[in-house]
Amino acid sequence: MLLDTASLYFRAYFGVPDSVRAPDGTPVNAVRGLLDFIDRLVRDHRPQRLVACMDADWRPQWRVDLIPSYKAHRVAEEHTGAPDEEEVPDTLAPQVPVIEDVLDAIGIARVGVAGYEADDVIGTFAARADGPVDIVTGDRDLYQLVDDARGIRVLYPLKGVGTLQPTDESVLRGKYGVDGRGYADLALLRGDPSDGLPGVPGIGEKTAARLLAEFGDLAGIMAAVDDPRAKLTPSQRRRLTEARPYLAVAPKVVRVAGDVPLPEVDTALPRAPRDPAALEDLAHRWGLGGSLRRLLTTLAE
Repeated sequence: MLLDTASLYFRAYFGVPDSVRAPDGTPVNAVRGLLDFIDRLVRDHRPQRLVACMDADWRPQWRVDLIPSYKAHRVAEEHTGAPDEEEVPDTLAPQVPVIEDVLDAIGIARVGVAGYEADDVIGTFAARADGPVDIVTGDRDLYQLVDDARGIRVLYPLKGVGTLQPTDESVLRGKYGVDGRGYADLALLRGDPSDGLPGVPGIGEKTAARLLAEFGDLAGIMAAVDDPRAKLTPSQRRRLTEARPYLAVAPKVVRVAGDVPLPEVDTALPRAPRDPAALEDLAHRWGLGGSLRRLLTTLAE
């Protein structure tokens, strides 16, 4: 089980009231909410291994170099020689280091790699997996990893993590008209304002799906643009021709990396805390209460 950790703690932050606070009054709604999420996921799905995948760089420069608008609207502060600072709610940002400390003290594997997003870490773990993989994320971008033949699916939270949409290729075909392999091409053609991806003007989701059904993939679509016999409308041909510079670089930006240099890490779920003393201090300082106790009980079982 691979967690898109930021996606989940954002959901926890907005789903758990900020009246959930530490003894000193600091909000810990994201911390406790994430612990509750992980507890529910482990209880319901019993994964043998679990990794909390992190954004070491939420807006990698190599993606920005290709598409400068990539996530540009989320930048709170630019930095030279270091990742830009993402715009995050004031009371969430201080909770992220607490989440990291708590996961480490419990012994849940936590992996982020410099220069890469959590999506890329997830993509690489999935590529290397020798068995079924559940990816837990509220980000549809990771639908591109769905692969029935390899047992890779996405568990998409509809409400908390108590209600998850298990997303396999049949779900994708029913909703988007593509399989996992085709989802990245659909996304880059359609565009995604939340990620600053312009897409091809005039080519929406339904048109993109029809083009992919007709021509197979992005390469097939662009070959059709150059073939006067291909069944493209004049406006489609013109729009795709004008979008060539974008379409030449968008695949590298949109497709998750599968070759991230992952560190050696023990991904087995711990039966007992790795650092009980540190965890006790964190539990007392941040008032983690029942959320932590329930997770520890579930892990021990």
